[in-house]
Amino acid sequence: MSACISLSSKVAIVTGGGRGIGKAIAKRLAEAGADVVIASRKLENLEATAHELSSLPGQVVPIACHIGRLDQLENLVCETEKRLGPVDILVNNGATNIGQGPSLDVTDEMLDKMVEINIKAALRLVRLTVPKMIDRKSGGSIINISSIAGLHPQPEGLLYSFTKAGLIMMTRSWAREFGPHGVRVNAIAPGLIQTDFSEILWKNEMYQQAIKTTQPIRRIGQPDDISYAALYLASDEASFVTGQVIVLDGGAIA
Repeated sequence: MSACISLSSKVAIVTGGGRGIGKAIAKRLAEAGADVVIASRKLENLEATAHELSSLPGQVVPIACHIGRLDQLENLVCETEKRLGPVDILVNNGATNIGQGPSLDVTDEMLDKMVEINIKAALRLVRLTVPKMIDRKSGGSIINISSIAGLHPQPEGLLYSFTKAGLIMMTRSWAREFGPHGVRVNAIAPGLIQTDFSEILWKNEMYQQAIKTTQPIRRIGQPDDISYAALYLASDEASFVTGQVIVLDGGAIA
């Protein structure tokens, strides 16, 4: 698909871009010619990824950023604009998942952290980028990485499920509001994907057995499975697509 889609002259930000799904998306966008800023807290991971992807048509630029902090998000957008130009594509992929366990064990601190990273960061980045997309009248694409946990409650995953559900509703609300200005907003809801982030699940024998016996596509998803959908949503080929949640889960919740 990347050979057919061109994102030449486009600028993208991918949070959580140093590894896993974010890294796969950054690679796919840069293959299509976009210049991509990858952001996360650990600069060494970002630099390693940028070096690995340095031969692609688009630049891949690492910028350290704690997405839970407004000043660092402001710096992320400012540095992106300085180095590469105005942002055309925003991929809200950075997330955390603390507080797994019984819902009655959830603390205020856990709640605050999950909202800060999984919800507020996306809201702030949209606030920092979309007004400029609207002013330029050149369109734009926001891609929010949600989860099937936002559509179907994850066992003992209250905080993760409700923040990912919140991101889906934000996607739909933003799509209605920004669509008349040419800015599209969509979400991807992955199932179980083999990344460091989800290691506790895909290494669990019970989950592996469920996939092998009940999931229609009987394998664990890979980051590349998500990246192709993100490439499509970022491109002009998806110019009539907004407010949608694309579920990529091997049929797990079908």
